[in-house]
Amino acid sequence: MSDHNALQGLACPNCGGMVPIPEGQTVVKCPYCDMRSLVRGERGLLRYQVPIQIDRQTAEATVRRFLKGTRAIARQAAKRARMTEAIVVYLPFWAIWSRVFGWVFGEKKVGSGDDARYEPREVKTAEEMSWNAAAADVAEFGVEFVGLKAHDLAPFDAEDLHATGMVFEPMSSWSEARKESEKYFEQQLSDMADLDRISQVFTRFLHHREGLVYFPLWLMRYRFRNRTYQVVVDGTSGKVLYGKAPGDTVYRAAVLVGGMALGAILALDVSALVFWMAIQGEGDNPLILIILGFVLMGLGFRFMIGSYRRFRHGEIFEYRQRRPSRRRALFGIPNRIWRMMR
Repeated sequence: MSDHNALQGLACPNCGGMVPIPEGQTVVKCPYCDMRSLVRGERGLLRYQVPIQIDRQTAEATVRRFLKGTRAIARQAAKRARMTEAIVVYLPFWAIWSRVFGWVFGEKKVGSGDDARYEPREVKTAEEMSWNAAAADVAEFGVEFVGLKAHDLAPFDAEDLHATGMVFEPMSSWSEARKESEKYFEQQLSDMADLDRISQVFTRFLHHREGLVYFPLWLMRYRFRNRTYQVVVDGTSGKVLYGKAPGDTVYRAAVLVGGMALGAILALDVSALVFWMAIQGEGDNPLILIILGFVLMGLGFRFMIGSYRRFRHGEIFEYRQRRPSRRRALFGIPNRIWRMMR
């Protein structure tokens, strides 16, 4: 680590002398009166970096695969796209790794119909969890979090980073980031508990590790039909984290026609049939049929609105990674949706 990292300092509370604070140091000693002080705040936060492992050729091949990955992207984009820029950037991310112990108190719905009731439950959980979030303005990059692994971290070396790419410094507050991480961990524990009603969530942390991590990204820009697009590639795994591409006109038209047709069938034909069955008194409970009719009607209109939006905004295809969730699901549908449908 270079000496310029220790140039900044604070006045000693005892003698007033300037005390240098090396990067990541939590306890410092005054060089004039030997008084020791505890460093709090972001200056005492450890900094790390993740070495880049993907070269330019691999990043470019990833972009080509991205352009061929879905029918929503213009058919000739992968072949005719011309790469114009490839830049390595190091974005800072607030990061936490911890073994989280959770106690979730709430109620679980048991039974159905007239026999339905809520029983009090206490769910205990112990999980290895991690969280990270961008510490800089990521509007240009579209990357709000990355796949950080604690064992991939290396000591922070500013000269090494500046020699290999563009380095961005944090702009947000660590204290605010910590609050956001606590909310995230509580939400993860609540999802894993799978309770219908949650009253309280208590968390405790063990083997806690936190820091500011500079993560490598490949910023790839290309031109297609006189327009410039951008794709951001993970510099360690080679995955696309964010990307824009030209939309496919035929696919947009097919989505519009198919969505409108399916939506109309659900909203008009199928729902009308269900309402007719309820009026005729068919089934054990006509009220359930009426509710089902309104659900089908709403689903049909949602299909039509969604297909129109896909057509309207499909000129530009945009991909953005989603933060993983611990919520249990059935057939890909979260349990809270099934509970609403029951």
